[in-house]
Amino acid sequence: MPTDPGPEETPESTGSIKDLILEQEEAASLIKNRSLLEPNEIVDEERIVGRDSQLTDITQHLRVAISNERPPNLFLYGPSGTGKSLIINAVCSNILELCESRDIRFGVIQMNCQNVGTLGSAVYELARKVANDVGATVEVPEHGIPNKKKWRELYRLINEHYDTVVFILDELDMLVGRRDMDEPAFSRLLYQLSRAGSTDEITAQVSVTAITNDTKMMENVGSRALSSFTPEDVHFSDYDANQLREILWAREDAFHENALSNDVIPLAAAFAAQTNGDARKAIDLMRTAGSIAEKANADQVREEHIREAQDKVEKNRVLEVTRGISTQKKLCLFATAAVARETGTGAAKSPLGYRVYQYLTGTLDADQYHQETYVNKMKELTTYSLVETERKSQGPHSGSYLEFTFGENPNTIIETLREDSRLKDVNVDELRTVVKAQINK
Repeated sequence: MPTDPGPEETPESTGSIKDLILEQEEAASLIKNRSLLEPNEIVDEERIVGRDSQLTDITQHLRVAISNERPPNLFLYGPSGTGKSLIINAVCSNILELCESRDIRFGVIQMNCQNVGTLGSAVYELARKVANDVGATVEVPEHGIPNKKKWRELYRLINEHYDTVVFILDELDMLVGRRDMDEPAFSRLLYQLSRAGSTDEITAQVSVTAITNDTKMMENVGSRALSSFTPEDVHFSDYDANQLREILWAREDAFHENALSNDVIPLAAAFAAQTNGDARKAIDLMRTAGSIAEKANADQVREEHIREAQDKVEKNRVLEVTRGISTQKKLCLFATAAVARETGTGAAKSPLGYRVYQYLTGTLDADQYHQETYVNKMKELTTYSLVETERKSQGPHSGSYLEFTFGENPNTIIETLREDSRLKDVNVDELRTVVKAQINK
């Protein structure tokens, strides 16, 4: 019978794991401060660049809180990674400090709505976050009670602990709620929060900041919510390559001195500028390239490390997005990416994408929907910043079509989607033949 290893055979007693950790620490000689390379890290204000006008606007709107007045509601919109959360958090952090110095009970409660699900879950999560912020307890259960009681508990916590509170609702458009409701959950949440000050149930001042990548989100907000929310709009455009270089230079001290070759920051900025001007991607590229260089025991982060990081980051991002979407959305995305790959422009016309979608669903014996449903599912994917849509005309007598443009390499999307067991069965060569035949029609 096998016997347990003696003390001399265990990794812990030999110190082999510790030795390995220490060896890895010694090899990690390029990155000095990894927190600066975290895309969502709240950085010092001197590191915030390229967003002067947005910073001025938001400060102007929220500064009234330091006089114990209610700030207006805000609507921050623009592509992912353009500084929306960064700026609002930086401003609120400073206002919080100023309010504390004036004995004003000011609170900032932030919630990412992406995985919340329903209106009831959102209200309870806000109550929980308020309770955590002030060291209190939520006195109602999460499940099995009407939403009205959750709202009352949230109001109670606000009234007891704040003079003014700003709710920051990130990715608000993702809070759709139950499908049997005509009005999306985010619209009902906006309505209740923005009218809170006009009810007898709440005495504190409530301000709401809605953040979204979807520029058309407000079109889906109900009329009641629109009339009570009435926000000040602040638009965040894509960063250009120059601004991205400034952002990366402002975090250059995340690395040891002389750890970066001269071409690294311009190349990382150029890659990020090509894909929607996303600052998070630029920062993530630098972090990934640094880790790759350290693993290779390189004495500097160089161009080849940025290029390798670019491939890795693209695949990781697409994998993260596509892992949670439905099979039908995967089929629509796969078909459209297959067309965009063959056109060589990174773009695909919706009629061509739909015909390839029909081929895929037929080959895989999957449910097949009408072209309108295919188009709607592709439109939904724009919220993940994988594709952008633009309506184009085929001529004065030929109608119009939607063109889908990919921010990422279509081949990366195809390779990632093929990790799904069903899509693995697609014959790649046959698919290319089908796509080329459709393009050449």
